[in-house]
Amino acid sequence: MSVGKTTLVKALKELPEFKNYTFRTERSKYLMEMGIPLNTDSTLKGQLVFAAERASELMQEKVITDRTVIDVIAFANLSKSMAKGEKFYFTATIQPLMNEYDILFYVSPEGVEIEDNGIRETNAKYRMAIDSKIKSITQMFRGDTITIKGTTEERIEQVKNAVAQYV
Repeated sequence: MSVGKTTLVKALKELPEFKNYTFRTERSKYLMEMGIPLNTDSTLKGQLVFAAERASELMQEKVITDRTVIDVIAFANLSKSMAKGEKFYFTATIQPLMNEYDILFYVSPEGVEIEDNGIRETNAKYRMAIDSKIKSITQMFRGDTITIKGTTEERIEQVKNAVAQYV
């Protein structure tokens, strides 16, 4: 969280190379306004809503999103409100969707300050715990994940190069 994913997705949306893509950005503010608990307070019901949104994105051709089912699994596993069994079965249910992403990028938090947007958690330890969980999940299930870092412009170039190699 707070590593510049949404900023990157919005910047990619403006580029002619990606004119045929669908773009999705996370809707935490909207979901929070619906009463869905976020971050450490997230519940099974709330995580199911997040998972459903991520799954619906996978039904699109050529989608670029700032969140994946991996994020949802990480947040669910670090929830203080979900029981151990709920976390296990939730993860087992949505884990197969990880393989549906053509290219998966890990955006490093290195050098990026946490920005308080009134929604996301600003606790640095929690951010690092989420980051560690995401890295653990991707290493376990998606060894082909591409790490990107640097300025937004540098990240754009890294994404463009990876997509060009994939196509």
